[in-house]
Amino acid sequence: MPEEGVPLTPRADLLTTEEILTLARLFVKEGVDKIRLTGGEPLIRPDVVDIVARLHQLEGLRTVGITTNGISLARLLPPLQKAGLSAINISLDTLVPAKFEFIVRRKGFHKVMEGIHKAIELGYSPVKVNCVVMRGLNEEELLDFVALTEGLPLDVRFIEYMPFDGNKWNFKKMVSYKEMLDTIQQHWPELEKLPEEESSTAKAFKIPGFRGRVSFITSMSEHFCGTCNRLRITADGNLKVCLFGNSEVSLRDHLRAGASEEEVLSIIGAAVGRKKRQHAELFLMLQDSPPAILNVLRGSLCAQGLRHRVSSSSQRVTLRKGCRVPQTPLLTQRWLGSGFPQRHFSSHPDSDANPKCLSPEPRAPATPSGPLPTSDQLTHVDTEGRAAMVDVGSKPDTERVAVASAVVFLGPVAFKLVQQNQLKKGDALVVAQLAGIQAAKLTSQLIPLCHHVALSHVQVRLELDSTRHAVVIQASCRARGPTGVEMEALTSAAVAALTLYDMCKAVSRDIVLGEIKLDSKTGGQRGDFHRT
Repeated sequence: MPEEGVPLTPRADLLTTEEILTLARLFVKEGVDKIRLTGGEPLIRPDVVDIVARLHQLEGLRTVGITTNGISLARLLPPLQKAGLSAINISLDTLVPAKFEFIVRRKGFHKVMEGIHKAIELGYSPVKVNCVVMRGLNEEELLDFVALTEGLPLDVRFIEYMPFDGNKWNFKKMVSYKEMLDTIQQHWPELEKLPEEESSTAKAFKIPGFRGRVSFITSMSEHFCGTCNRLRITADGNLKVCLFGNSEVSLRDHLRAGASEEEVLSIIGAAVGRKKRQHAELFLMLQDSPPAILNVLRGSLCAQGLRHRVSSSSQRVTLRKGCRVPQTPLLTQRWLGSGFPQRHFSSHPDSDANPKCLSPEPRAPATPSGPLPTSDQLTHVDTEGRAAMVDVGSKPDTERVAVASAVVFLGPVAFKLVQQNQLKKGDALVVAQLAGIQAAKLTSQLIPLCHHVALSHVQVRLELDSTRHAVVIQASCRARGPTGVEMEALTSAAVAALTLYDMCKAVSRDIVLGEIKLDSKTGGQRGDFHRT
């Protein structure tokens, strides 16, 4: 729970019981065989038992599940079981009561444990326990959680820490599946892998002789997008085809507007047809700039900067179909309206003081801002003309900053698709921005004689230039060390430009990459440089 809490959705915006059941009937009719009520916290909804009972009556629905924080579970589970609840997931990130209170911002650890034991007592097997593992918070409890499975029929599911609004995500807090597995195998080398179920999101393991098992949900390090068959409906009625996607379609609004069953199914099919191929590796690119990841998740881009919609729904319905959902033609109608404002993107959470990411004024030729001594010979060759890396061991560490830019001339067709975010490959600006950040960090692996530089900051900004049907890219890099970061900035801008080409090449091959140049550099013995 964020320290400041979350804003609650007005009750009038939430799906009514009848709306939930209407949508559930539609999905089950189309082949969905599992529905899970999740959240937020679904057990705070007063009609939750009635919803479970009526879902259970739907012909063709095999499983009705729930994901809960467990605090009210012991009290509500008997009537829920009677209503037809068949599967339980309980969120529990620590076995230390004081730490539990810090994480969830309330007391209740013993109530959660009581709920787990009540579920076992009532015959649920396995009872799934979801544990999000965070470095510096609970990774030292891995073995304690695994030990629970020795005497209890639990499926402890370790989940890689993922970025969502409000959780102040940082790459360095993420403990990967491989690292968790290695920690457990050092203590229990006999740990054995279990066969994976079709469309499962978890990798399951078991220690011989233990009643329960452990699983890993590897959303970040080894995504399972290719076999994902989940759809999600938020408590306020928005359909999400991907948990990480920022696009939502309001089914509630169409129901309340009197849409027919066929119209709603058409809308759902079109949304599923736009489901992206994958998501996870994008997040791993930003370990040095966590705020950028949150900005990626926060929604559509507009000329006023990053517009974001916080999902504050207290309950979410997850629907799973027994087989992969079919691909359908792209929806021609855009849910964000018919107007398409100029789009900008920045990896840095800019203030509102400068909503335009890049200055639109034309650039004049370069002029040095001070003494800029240049060498009369190439520095990356030795006396015999062979390639050689410069020895920077004797140079002092100074603060180095460099800014580079590039322009991608898309042409009118590709430009319009990028502007309207209608490329089949996805959001070209977001992908290019992420590629630019990653490229800056990998420069020494791409350019043979570049030194490895520990960058302290990378920022990539993009702006659509409608007069030239172009995207203007600006990349800036900062580090403290004995060598400059010009190559990192130039590589960042160039790779961002190449990525835009790759995203748009199916639409047009008449795309030109140009004006790749160093705009400025500061720090180092050769003085500062500014292209003014």
